Amino acid sequence: MSAITDQNTPPALELAPYKSLDEDVLAERIEAVRAEMGSRLMILGHHYQRDEVIAHADLRGDSYKLSELAAADRRCRAIAFCGVHFMAETADILANRPKRLQERDGQRVPVILPDMAAGCSLADLADINQVEDCWEQLANVIDVEDLMPITYVNSAAALKAFCGRHGGIVCTSANARAVLEWALGRRSRALFFPDQHLGRNTALAMGVPPEEMALWNPNREPLGGNSEEAVRRSRIVLWRGHCSVHQMFLPEHVEHFRKKYPDIKIIVHPECMMEVVGQADVSGSTGTIIRAVEEAPSGTRWAIGTELHLVNRLKHEYPDQEIHFLAPQVSMCATMYRIDLAHLCWSLENLTAGTPVNVIRVDDQTAPWALKALERMLEVK
Repeated sequence: MSAITDQNTPPALELAPYKSLDEDVLAERIEAVRAEMGSRLMILGHHYQRDEVIAHADLRGDSYKLSELAAADRRCRAIAFCGVHFMAETADILANRPKRLQERDGQRVPVILPDMAAGCSLADLADINQVEDCWEQLANVIDVEDLMPITYVNSAAALKAFCGRHGGIVCTSANARAVLEWALGRRSRALFFPDQHLGRNTALAMGVPPEEMALWNPNREPLGGNSEEAVRRSRIVLWRGHCSVHQMFLPEHVEHFRKKYPDIKIIVHPECMMEVVGQADVSGSTGTIIRAVEEAPSGTRWAIGTELHLVNRLKHEYPDQEIHFLAPQVSMCATMYRIDLAHLCWSLENLTAGTPVNVIRVDDQTAPWALKALERMLEVK
């Protein structure tokens, strides 16, 4: 949503002229804003961003870590999040939580998403109405007081708030196992959304058998396409969602590289389907993938199953290793790719002109409950 302005506020700068500027000009103007604002501005770049945008980022990383680091910086007075919508929401929740607002005498840190069309196909596969309907249907079959809701951080703030209200929690791909163990240590069942693959792969690694997992399809009635017996038997109810990028990696891609290079190491993100994860040498978060490459000896041969921009960046940064993209076709985060230098420059210059655009603000009813679910995650060791 855009910032609220009064009648004395000048009109925002239009985007159209920026689209005709050369990238070198845009880069110079972005750096001029960074120089003017100094430590008051934090530009965050997700690992999947295009390289020309990453070049201007103060921090690069995964979605939650970026939000956490920016929110912890006492000097920061504005955040430009080069990522997608749910990431900017999380940054707003953390940067403007009550403790931080008190430290700044109530001054909010605006969180700007350079292109409002930068969404997430995974997050879009579960909305709050669907999740609440799922909860109500499950309550007719099992005791939902004994059901722990877990939402992957790749979800809207409303879903995080749902978990907060129901005693639930948020997870990342890095801490999914610790969170699921925490959940099942407190309640006998868990509802995991929106990514079925991360939930399934995590539960399988913990020893939960497939027959104790029910797959909830929000577009099927009744009970998400499940029988009452299947729901009662389940320890994990998985939401039928997936990442469009990681869904592209298939078992035959792994088989191709194993046959061509017997010594190759296969490393994939846990958002990949279980048939791919089961054949990989390593499965882990974006941070895990990066560290594995960083720590590997020269000459190591990899096939990596995650977003294309990150894989290509690793190829460039570690030329002493042989790095392949696991899929034969392009598999990139198209919505993340919407953010370019034109949008970044436009949003930053509007910020310095006093006409901020694309300011993401989570409403006051949602933010406290979403924060509660995020804080529970931070307590999990």
